[in-house]
Amino acid sequence: MKKILLALSCIVIFGCSNTDDNNNCNFLLDVGVNLTVNTNFPQFSQLQFTGNSVYVSGYGNKGIWLYRASSAILYAWDAADPGVIPSSCSTLTDSGIGDIVVSGCDEANQFSLATGLGLSDNSHSCTLLPYRVENIGNNTYLVSN
Repeated sequence: MKKILLALSCIVIFGCSNTDDNNNCNFLLDVGVNLTVNTNFPQFSQLQFTGNSVYVSGYGNKGIWLYRASSAILYAWDAADPGVIPSSCSTLTDSGIGDIVVSGCDEANQFSLATGLGLSDNSHSCTLLPYRVENIGNNTYLVSN
């Protein structure tokens, strides 16, 4: 009986090591994304200019934020706050301050569209979920994962 108790104690003590530094950043699903963006179209025309962003609903976990970082770089981020369980408040919205998006949940986590990094103390050091962006020519991009 003592051997069983000792074995269970070892499992509890050593089996619960925290190898994931960010347990609070594992809420988002790996949702398939396949979005074509043509910056010649009116809904994406803002992306022709550096520093502008566009929100696209219906893709990813809570939509996708597209951000024009430079003339050659377009970023795509999932629009769900990675630091909270997905809910009606976890969609990131434009803060009105540059490239910053904010969660509508009580934590009000803030993230930079230019870097994907969390900006608020309570963002749990989470980063935005990135999507692959491929320039397929003629001001057209494929956003996928």
